[in-house]
Amino acid sequence: MDIHDLTRSLHVKNESKIVMLVADGLGGLPQSADGQTELEAAKTPNLDALATQGIQGASIPVKLGISPGSGPGHLGLFGYDPIQYLIGRGALEATGIGFELQQGDVAIRCNFCTLDENGNITDRRAGRIASEDSAPLAIRLREVSIPGIKVFVEPVKEHRFVVVLRGEGLAGEVDDTDPQKTGVPPLAPHARNDASQRTAEVAAEFTRQAVELLSDQKQANGLTMRGFAARPQLPSYEEVYGLTAAAIAVYPMYKGLARLVGMNIVGQAQTLAEQIDLLEKHWEEYDFFFIHYKYTDSTGEDGNFDAKVARTEDFDAIIPRVTALNPDVLIVTGDHSTPSFLKSHSWHPVPTLLVSDCCRPDGKQAFSERECITGGLGHFEAKYLMSLALANAGKLGKFGA
Repeated sequence: MDIHDLTRSLHVKNESKIVMLVADGLGGLPQSADGQTELEAAKTPNLDALATQGIQGASIPVKLGISPGSGPGHLGLFGYDPIQYLIGRGALEATGIGFELQQGDVAIRCNFCTLDENGNITDRRAGRIASEDSAPLAIRLREVSIPGIKVFVEPVKEHRFVVVLRGEGLAGEVDDTDPQKTGVPPLAPHARNDASQRTAEVAAEFTRQAVELLSDQKQANGLTMRGFAARPQLPSYEEVYGLTAAAIAVYPMYKGLARLVGMNIVGQAQTLAEQIDLLEKHWEEYDFFFIHYKYTDSTGEDGNFDAKVARTEDFDAIIPRVTALNPDVLIVTGDHSTPSFLKSHSWHPVPTLLVSDCCRPDGKQAFSERECITGGLGHFEAKYLMSLALANAGKLGKFGA
């Protein structure tokens, strides 16, 4: 019996409300042995005040020592075993922009990149090209024509776009073409099994034609492909938790993941303040809210310690608007750690805080990595966070006689 079998049999309907605030890549590292992490260096009076009322710990997104992608990281937070329910990033991105994937489709999350005259990558994200400049380029790539394959190309945001391949004999087991470094060319698509060989060939041909179509560009004149994926099947939040759930996110990938687990995507927001506006507007309609904040992750990936500190402080500043709604359970966490010291996602457990009227406060006076290590929740796998949320919201009945 897995955790979903238990929650299916035990969930209870009531009027309580749960808010999960996810600061993407929240966890960090000190720049030196005696230094502070980004979260510790940030001025976070509101999170620290919550820490005095709640219980905190360090959540493990997948397993000890495993650095998760954003998909597995969020699946764990949503209570889905990220090893059992492995979802490719392409499917998340396509679903996030509202593309209806069909059985047999393969979706690919693509990045525009900058290539030099030798075909080597000089910028993996094409200078984070603005969306208004990248969208026409993505639309231009709809001119790619491959016999026997229907190709869909959709702009996403900034340097990101989605390619969906539809045709016979496609499968999603293809390695990324992003080498994760500059000074080298994009990798060739490599199939991990025979069933995906056709997909790798099509991806290579798409890339060849795309580079020709982008040859007049200086910034976004190449592309890399990531997260080849077919459409997954997951049980919904309503089914496993009895929850009517809403997602309030800016970036399409996170909307996509939320949609795949049965959350409703609420409104169109571009800033954190607008996201909280939507939370306030739709407060009476749902009993679970997932709010995603991206910029603690992107600043970490850029290796910009001070910027991540600043974005953490921005995140702290909206806390009073959330607590003013008096949620029965408030969770603050991240999907993984993104230390600016490493400039990448890492395996480090993620600071996690839970506040409710019936939690057992652990006496902490601040919210930080060092406090979470010794907090009352201890070290726990993220997939159990939802059962803790349900229990604190009075939404789980007793197990057994």
